[in-house]
Amino acid sequence: MMKAEELKLVTEWDKTFPKSNKVVHKKVTFVNRYGITLAADMYTPKNAEGKLPAIAVSGPFGAVKEQCSGLYAQTMSERGYITIAFDPSFTGESGGTPRYMASPDINTEDFQAAVDFLSVQENVDSEKIGIIGICGWGGMALNVAALDTRIKATVVSTMYDMTRVNANGYFDEADSEEARYETKKNLNAVRTEEYKKGEYSRGGGCLPLPVPEDVPFFVKDYSEYYKGRCYHARSLNSNDGWNTVGCMSFINQPILKYSNEIRSAVLIMHGEKAHSCYFGKDAYEAMVKDSKYTDNKELLIIPGAVHTDLYDNLDVIPFDKMQKFFEENM
Repeated sequence: MMKAEELKLVTEWDKTFPKSNKVVHKKVTFVNRYGITLAADMYTPKNAEGKLPAIAVSGPFGAVKEQCSGLYAQTMSERGYITIAFDPSFTGESGGTPRYMASPDINTEDFQAAVDFLSVQENVDSEKIGIIGICGWGGMALNVAALDTRIKATVVSTMYDMTRVNANGYFDEADSEEARYETKKNLNAVRTEEYKKGEYSRGGGCLPLPVPEDVPFFVKDYSEYYKGRCYHARSLNSNDGWNTVGCMSFINQPILKYSNEIRSAVLIMHGEKAHSCYFGKDAYEAMVKDSKYTDNKELLIIPGAVHTDLYDNLDVIPFDKMQKFFEENM
């Protein structure tokens, strides 16, 4: 068993959502197979008895567990589940250096390590474990569901396919060999300069408020969430963003290649008005194409909802539907 590194965890409640009086909250840590210690918030229903079903939650891409993954985890715990919301490797309160890096491989392992942790808890039914991936972690969750047979049900919320957006740009507007070459050329020039200096740069988070009127709506949408109502000091998107070359490896890593081999249940949910809705629709179509396992797959399009509505809008996030989905499939 790998030894956990000692993390400095905040003890006071510093979430961007109110603390529930229906659950017991505590900080926990676990180690992934790369030896990185991950920090998580665990939520347990009060007065719970026996072994309960469990859910691991992460996302959005560049957020921390004190933001919407924690909101999802706490809310699902109120509904009878033991849940953890974790910070991925290199971010938030989790370990790993250099900081603010992302990896299709390591971040997939982060989710599997969360399942490892839940599987051995005395109060968890190890045959009833699910995951929730939000935004960029929605694509990661599908990758994990295709790999980890212990996962019985997966919910994907307002998802991004981070490999597709890094390789093709938004709305596939840079989907050409020439555009990708220029992107790679620029990023590799940054690598050389940073190696010379011996230090890394940050790529920049969301725009400060007020956001200029001439930016796309989704940019304003993100900034109002990360810089406004759910600002958090440890959040990458709320502050200086990822390492400038932090997401470079996503360009040629097709994480959804085997999604049509997922046998377990999957619910993909997306806002109708979300700029990112094409990711969810296309991921669903790819998942069910030529698949023998379509009976437990579902695409839910939420009328009128934009991308960040599924981050923190409790009038929009379909928690009743999610609860029913997990109950029926775990």
